[in-house]
Amino acid sequence: MNTFQCIGFQASGVAAGLKKNGRNDLGLIVSQVPATAAGVFTQNRVQAAPVVLDRERIKTGVCQAVLVNSGNANCCTGEQGMRDAMEMARLASTALNIPEESVLVASTGVIGQPLPVDKIQKALPSLLQSLRPDGFLMLAEAIMTTDTVPKVVSRKGTLDDKVFTVTGTAKGAGMIAPNMATMLCFVCTDVGANVDQLRHCLYTSVQQSFNRITIDGDTSTNDTALILANGLSGAIIQNPANLAVFQDILNDVLVTLAKMLVKDGEGATKLVEVCVRGAATDRDARKIADTVAGSNLVKTAIFGEDANWGRILAAAGRAGVAFEPERMDIYFNDVLMFSQGSSQGAAVEDEVTKVLKLSEFVITIDLHSGDCQTSVWTCDFSVEYVRINADYRS
Repeated sequence: MNTFQCIGFQASGVAAGLKKNGRNDLGLIVSQVPATAAGVFTQNRVQAAPVVLDRERIKTGVCQAVLVNSGNANCCTGEQGMRDAMEMARLASTALNIPEESVLVASTGVIGQPLPVDKIQKALPSLLQSLRPDGFLMLAEAIMTTDTVPKVVSRKGTLDDKVFTVTGTAKGAGMIAPNMATMLCFVCTDVGANVDQLRHCLYTSVQQSFNRITIDGDTSTNDTALILANGLSGAIIQNPANLAVFQDILNDVLVTLAKMLVKDGEGATKLVEVCVRGAATDRDARKIADTVAGSNLVKTAIFGEDANWGRILAAAGRAGVAFEPERMDIYFNDVLMFSQGSSQGAAVEDEVTKVLKLSEFVITIDLHSGDCQTSVWTCDFSVEYVRINADYRS
């Protein structure tokens, strides 16, 4: 029995026939009571109908259910797409006997195809019958597209001697880059919080997690991260100290999910943290980290387990940040590969090659220019990534 539960929440997932492979493709989250809610969405100018609808409804700060499908993005589907998104919400509200405005919807999959709402309607009875307190794993499976494993994380915290839980699930394996990505994330917590607190905490956590990952440098049209807080644990955020405790737990959940997304990236075989330290400003550190992590040449070298530090140096040099290469150090885990303007030799390169064979490791770039530091997470770029995306629609 899994431990992915949260007081007052139930979740489920079933196969509605939206995916060609017959796997689960329709998921539902329901709170026992109306929950305080907040959301963060794609920054792409092209936005799917569910995103447009949720952006408007989330302004109320209240949500009691989320209906989500995979296999179809309901994006670039015109006025019919918005009608279909609203119909999804209406069907769920009727089945659950809750206000339509308290239902949010999300979709992921192929862009430009009409959403077969009739299939969703037919699957709703079994979806409701499958609702369980420990149903988050079924939900995680239902929102997968090119993901190979479901992703669920649950953590507990304590506020004034009362225990609360934060449980989150996410999907996304391609079109992933900072500023959100082709990902959906749903977080449920039984803590008590107001809308301003939730919005602040979610935005802060997204900045430290989903906006610090890259798989292929693309971002999409359906990106949605939602958090629902129903307060049924009795733990309430009442002061800044409480808020800090909750923020730490939420950060842990979202960072863990973010790393799981990168590790399960399309065709990925490596999870790599790119850490830039010794920068003059946070902005400088982030620009270099993003440029190195997003470099196709760096990512293909990682896939080939090639200790090609020159590609890292070149990527850092085109990031638009002033630094002195002669002062830079580049480490693979704790092995110093490049220092004071030159390689450390063949023997060291052999040690780095051993690091590159690991499934997870850290590339550290020390600029020796200041005290600022940041990290982002990336993966390798493999032949399998090209195969997956060459025939994605078929």
